[in-house]
Amino acid sequence: MTLKSMRKESGPKMNKHESKPAPYRIEKDILGEVNIPVDAYWGIHTLRARQNFPFSCPKVSEDLIRAYAQVKMACARANHELGFLNPETASAIETACQDLIAGKFADQFILSSLQGGAGTSLNMNVNEVIANRGLELLGYEKGRHPQALDPLLHVNLHQSTNDTYPTALKIAVIMKLKKLSSAIAALQGSLQLKEKEFAGIIIMGKTEMQDAVPITLGSQFASFAEPIGRDRWRTFKAEERIRTVNIGGTAVGTGLAAPRNYIFLVIEKLREITGLGISRSEHLMGETANTDSFVEVSGMLSAHSANLVKVCNDLRMLHYLGEIQLPPVQAGSSIMPGKINPVILEACISSAMKAENNDSLIKRASSSGTFQINEFIPLIALALLESLDILTTSDEILSEHVKQITRTGNNQSNHEDNPAIITAFLPYIGYHRAEELVMEFRGSGHPHILFLQFLSDKLGREIIQKALSPEQLMALGYKR
Repeated sequence: MTLKSMRKESGPKMNKHESKPAPYRIEKDILGEVNIPVDAYWGIHTLRARQNFPFSCPKVSEDLIRAYAQVKMACARANHELGFLNPETASAIETACQDLIAGKFADQFILSSLQGGAGTSLNMNVNEVIANRGLELLGYEKGRHPQALDPLLHVNLHQSTNDTYPTALKIAVIMKLKKLSSAIAALQGSLQLKEKEFAGIIIMGKTEMQDAVPITLGSQFASFAEPIGRDRWRTFKAEERIRTVNIGGTAVGTGLAAPRNYIFLVIEKLREITGLGISRSEHLMGETANTDSFVEVSGMLSAHSANLVKVCNDLRMLHYLGEIQLPPVQAGSSIMPGKINPVILEACISSAMKAENNDSLIKRASSSGTFQINEFIPLIALALLESLDILTTSDEILSEHVKQITRTGNNQSNHEDNPAIITAFLPYIGYHRAEELVMEFRGSGHPHILFLQFLSDKLGREIIQKALSPEQLMALGYKR
């Protein structure tokens, strides 16, 4: 049976022969009446929120809206199965939710991410769009038939902002974590490819911004890949941290105004719809009052941000020192012809810094909640979802950038004329003999030969080849 055939016969219906409707409709709440554009799917609650929060920061994330629609669909299915919604209304709600999940009606979500009220404004924006889309599917005018489908009576049935918003946010975060994990894995793979490509190239390792001991360029990239691999593991663990949700807890986690069988059923419906291994918290009041799980996830993102900054800064320095060649991607100056800058690395560093600052903001917002809810969860959502987005993009572009890194010149390294390589010979000649050779080279003045040639003359080619082979340099210690 179709929605149209199931439609009730009572109530005002659109007629194609009627005269052109007014450009607005009148809606009212406890504060009074307002005019709403007749073609708007949002209603009075959304309009008041837009007027109250005219911030210029980004609008609510589309991924959060999709996740919210999944929550509303799960609630509608549970309410329908338990007999609280008739088939006609439930079907209209579900179809409207499917539209939102598919990305339709995105222009009807007009609110700034920064808002007061613990997310009530977004909840009502979602409720109103679903309700008015549902009325349209049923053949009614938007906002004109609350008996058939109402934002509060039907779409929000047995729900509160305080259990739907955190649940939707966790779903959105989990989906973004999956994307981030894939991007991190790709970056790790690109670094490991360079590890293999540069395995036989000797460069000088550096400590305190000074040449230290000889290593391979491949090992340098391996040391980049290692922390990125740990970040990949962290994102996997981060997903586990937020799989517990408080849906069914309503206002403060006691489930007040919701039937018990609904509370147990709605989480099953949500698992079916999302395909995620989410579960209902065993202590809904604690889950509703506290947002520390978001802080934990953000902390893991902050660790990844710190690693990105470190890797990108080291890549910039290796390029500057001539150890590697970064791929040129755009002209670097409006006044200096031919200048090429490491802009990809700089952009990734900038995004990582932003995520690190967002982490501080999330901790502050989480600690500022009071008693049974966190009033600042929209701020947490804004910061956390932004961090996930910009870090995912950074990993994606950095992964492609790393693939194009090449070795400069003729693959010869400055290690051949660097007295610091003497450390590699300590197992064979001892500290004092090594020190004597360095001082002799510096004091006697050998302007026409490399230090490596000097050592070869003093020690012989056999010991040179043994001490400075890539395999020996990167072995974990030496065999006596």
